[in-house]
Amino acid sequence: MTSAIPLNVGITRSAGANAAGGKRVLLAEPRGYCAGVDRAVETVEKALEKHGAPIYVRKEIVHNRHVVETLREQGVIFVDETDEVPEGALVVFSAHGVAPIVHETAAERNLRTIDATCPLVTKVHQEAKRFARDDYDILLIGHEGHEEVEGTAGEAPEHVQLVDGPDSVDNVVVRDPSKVIWLSQTTLSVDETMQTVERLRERFPTLQDPPSDDICYATSNRQTAVKAMAPECDLVIVVGSRNSSNSVRLVEVALGAGAKASYLVDYAREVDLAWLEGVQTIGITSGASVPEILVTGVLDLLAEHGFGEVQPVTTANETLVFSLPRELRPARRDASA
Repeated sequence: MTSAIPLNVGITRSAGANAAGGKRVLLAEPRGYCAGVDRAVETVEKALEKHGAPIYVRKEIVHNRHVVETLREQGVIFVDETDEVPEGALVVFSAHGVAPIVHETAAERNLRTIDATCPLVTKVHQEAKRFARDDYDILLIGHEGHEEVEGTAGEAPEHVQLVDGPDSVDNVVVRDPSKVIWLSQTTLSVDETMQTVERLRERFPTLQDPPSDDICYATSNRQTAVKAMAPECDLVIVVGSRNSSNSVRLVEVALGAGAKASYLVDYAREVDLAWLEGVQTIGITSGASVPEILVTGVLDLLAEHGFGEVQPVTTANETLVFSLPRELRPARRDASA
């Protein structure tokens, strides 16, 4: 199933816009919620409907302040570990995935569990288990301490080494250079990941690639859209939280692609009006865990300051949808009834 359909990108200059000193906004498409985030948030909402409050969620369901605060107001209790959940209670595992030990400790406490792990993260988990069974050294490219990295590494801790960017490649030690494969966190910068892979391949020429791309289609698509518009932008505003890896990467990608400045904000109120001084073209995008209402708030603020012309910059049309965890799917009707 195709997750994105490439489209033509058209950035035009209207007669009343930049050529005449006017102001405009370039709005990246796609942006915001990906299929995995949509599934995870809906999982918690449906669990609340079915079981009532409170329900527990291990870690943040997705890395977005607004989403977490909204769910907390509805009766969700966020915890760091399963031992904070009362025995027998319901706990949802976040979109970032968990290590097998987390499932084990939950079972020991007789917790009812719903796993909202993004299916694309689950795919990386399966790859880690597969190559560990084949006794490979697995070089996991990702950020130390990120929940997704901890979950993936936990699938095969004796085989996985974390590689946190190109500068950490020299510290890698493997048992057999002919049996090495790389995997990656799904929310990384595509370009930086490939720089790390190139450095790894210089050291290990027979380094194997994953069976399929590990970097999530949505992460890649959002970066592509930012690259398309950044060269035209005096400023790129990325809506997203600071603990959201893919949102932070979008700021880096914007600057690397030619934007003169780029900032990350959770809410419109965090936009510093000083950023707008002398600016004609502003690019707007949002991370994969950001609801559209937050982008609308930024657009409304910019419109109040003369940036009323909004031009979409479309690089892909995302069509992928993930089904809910089986515990929350509607019961099938008996065909014989």
